[in-house]
Amino acid sequence: MSGDEVTEMGPVDYLVLEFPGNRMTGEGLRLLLDLVDRHVIRILDLSFVRKDADGSVSALQIADLDGDGQLDLAVFEGASSGLLGEDDLQEAAAVLEPGNSAGVLVYENLWAAPLATALRRSGARMVAGGRIPADALLATLEAVESTP
Repeated sequence: MSGDEVTEMGPVDYLVLEFPGNRMTGEGLRLLLDLVDRHVIRILDLSFVRKDADGSVSALQIADLDGDGQLDLAVFEGASSGLLGEDDLQEAAAVLEPGNSAGVLVYENLWAAPLATALRRSGARMVAGGRIPADALLATLEAVESTP
């Protein structure tokens, strides 16, 4: 990736999505593909890990996540920018409960790229960022609504 491409990028985020009991239904896959197709996000990396009951960690192949011999997520095979390393996957697995698996997704927010590019050109720089967990937001809203 050239320097020009990087200065025209949107913010890059990551998610670690835990699947209890290694049960990946693919229910969110259609929505993820829609975000990619509409150029809202661009998948930079997608990897999967499993944490066995004994705590050992292993990488899962994207092509056959459930071990049934059929391609599951083949559309994302090769989605690897090199941003995710073995140490990142080990760190992601550390937060998993034994017997569960996780998808680790690194994505660019394409929707924000024009704004981010314009701000960088004007000399602005991001000095802080964060995310409010949905559970915390809902709890706060409920507390505000119940306050007389």
